[in-house]
Amino acid sequence: QVFLVEKAGRRSLFLAGLMGMLISAVAMTVGLVLLSQFAWMSYVSMVAIFLFVIFFEVGPGPIPWFIVAELFSQGPRPAAIAVAGFCNWACNFIVGMCFQYIADLCGPYVFVIFAGLLLIFFLFAYFKVPETKGKSFEEIAAVFRRKKLSAKAMTELQDLRRSEEA
Repeated sequence: QVFLVEKAGRRSLFLAGLMGMLISAVAMTVGLVLLSQFAWMSYVSMVAIFLFVIFFEVGPGPIPWFIVAELFSQGPRPAAIAVAGFCNWACNFIVGMCFQYIADLCGPYVFVIFAGLLLIFFLFAYFKVPETKGKSFEEIAAVFRRKKLSAKAMTELQDLRRSEEA
């Protein structure tokens, strides 16, 4: 896994994993919806489950731990990892406790919820998460500062245009 992360990059593996999980969730939904009409759809669902797990293990499983460790300097890093671990396990607990109730409520469409969340996570990661491969903490922080400054400049430009129109 470490060699793959170093070769392909954190962001690209994370995005590929999220997209693969999204496609797998859609395939699981299709398989469950059409199961009563086509018996072979059970195989589609099984393959989709295996692919979901594989894509999770390539991207969203390990990559956030790399990124969290690289986004924070040595001082706040332990606290950031503790918060990330808490969020991870809290979400796992919530999904584990609620899945059966949601499955009873949604029936074969239960994985549409996961697909929707995966789409949101993919879009967030695509637009907000930088590539951290081969970059120091200072370089990563500079990327965030540039994004913050460019957002501030855009806001100031919009304010200037509004004041000129008035």
